[in-house]
Amino acid sequence: MSGSRPERFPGHEYPQIVPVPDEIRAGAPAPWAHLAPEERRSIDVDAVVARLAQRGRSLAAGPPALTGELLEVARQPGPSARPSAVLVALLDVAGEAHVLLTRRSLALRNHRGEIALPGGRQDGDEDAVATAIREADEEVGLDPSLVSPVGWLSPIASIVSNSAIWPVVATVAGQPEWRAQPGEVDRVFSVALADLLADGAFLEERWRRADRRPGADDDGFFPIYFFRVPGDLIWGATARVLVELLAIATGVDAGEGGGRLR
Repeated sequence: MSGSRPERFPGHEYPQIVPVPDEIRAGAPAPWAHLAPEERRSIDVDAVVARLAQRGRSLAAGPPALTGELLEVARQPGPSARPSAVLVALLDVAGEAHVLLTRRSLALRNHRGEIALPGGRQDGDEDAVATAIREADEEVGLDPSLVSPVGWLSPIASIVSNSAIWPVVATVAGQPEWRAQPGEVDRVFSVALADLLADGAFLEERWRRADRRPGADDDGFFPIYFFRVPGDLIWGATARVLVELLAIATGVDAGEGGGRLR
């Protein structure tokens, strides 16, 4: 079933409605919860790029093809799922790594009002990198000449939008001025990785639905991730991507983050 805004996030105002599943259990702590506070602060863009290379997620060998692993993920929501990509754009703000985020328009059909990474579906014979850069240009006016693709994260699947999504990590030069696409994006902003890693920002719930999801445990529960940021809530596919990004940035294991269904 679904319902109005649950009271699980007191003090946070946000327009999107978070579904209420058949059953909810408390989840695990953040993968980085054991790290000392100083290890979760002052993370810069160069450090994230270096960690991506250490994990074998660098684009130095060329862009990942929209085949293979991505198509395997695509079979999770259904055979008609379309390859898509999102841009995990890293900004240097006073020496701190920030990630670019948007609030999707309330006028959209899917994921309306939710916090998202710029992205969308593959156009023609584009690869994942080209798709992510084009969509960021269209959605928030990010000049492609300022974007330097550096890495990639695990592909994920979304049942709601019937998409198989490949996250492409890129650095962004300077401090661009954003131009939100009317009807698609209501807000453009960035959040410091250190703020997402701070105590109290992360929450995991384990959901169970009547229709069993791939990746569920023996009792039918699967993890859903949330990030509480000032005045807002990040969850769903975007939160799953951020969990892996932050785990790589801090050198810890992401656990069950990659490839899970929304």
